[in-house]
Order: sequence, then C-alpha cells, then structure tokens
Amino acid sequence: MAQQQLVKEERSLGDLFSELASETSTLVRQEVALAQTELTQKATVVGKDIGFLVVGGAVGYAALLAILAAVIIGLSYFIPAWAAALIVGVVVGIVAFVLVSSALKSLKNTELTPRQSVESIKEDAEWLKNQVS
Repeated sequence: MAQQQLVKEERSLGDLFSELASETSTLVRQEVALAQTELTQKATVVGKDIGFLVVGGAVGYAALLAILAAVIIGLSYFIPAWAAALIVGVVVGIVAFVLVSSALKSLKNTELTPRQSVESIKEDAEWLKNQVS
C-alpha cells in the first residue's frame, strides 16, 4: 500500500516536462514584455530629446535671423555691407557646426540596448539549463 501511494505522489517525466515547458513559455512572455517596456522608455527619452532639438532650433532660428540682421546693419556703418554679412555668416556657421556636433554626439552616446532584459534572459537560460540537468 505504501509503495502504491509513493508512486502516485511522484510525478511522471511527461508531467515534469509539461510543467517546464509551461513555465518556460511564461518566462519568455515576461522577458519580451520587459524588453518592450525598456525599449519604450529609451525611445521616449530619445524622442523627447529630438523634439527639444527641433522646437529649440525653430525658435532659435527666428531669433537668430533678427539678431543677425541687426548685427549686419550695425557693422555696415564701419565696413561694406557685403563684408559685414560675410563675417557674420562665417561666425554663425561655426556656432551652428558646434551645436549640431554636440547634439549628434549626445544621440550617438544614447544606449538603446535593453541591458536589463539581456541580463534577465541570461539568468533565465542558466536557470533553464539547471532545471534540465
């Protein structure tokens, strides 16, 4: 009688593999959800930065045009207007290059890899390997 009860309490190999497959499937779904969440957060930050670049650029462009016109007109009292426009154009071009280079460098340094998800998947793979062994 005790032998028969012990056999009933032990789960079959098929049941164990079925449970392992079910748990693995749940784990994979959770990892995909984590990766989606992480990538969404990173994309939101990058999108916000790009939005600020665009809006700031448009507003700054309007202000810059007015200021540049004033500077060119002011310089034209001392040097020919074409020379004043050329000097102002070169200075503005240098400033624009520095600003754009800085923004591009910042965007290039943004890490888009879902590091948490990668680490979690590695841990899950190790767990699964230990379960099968």
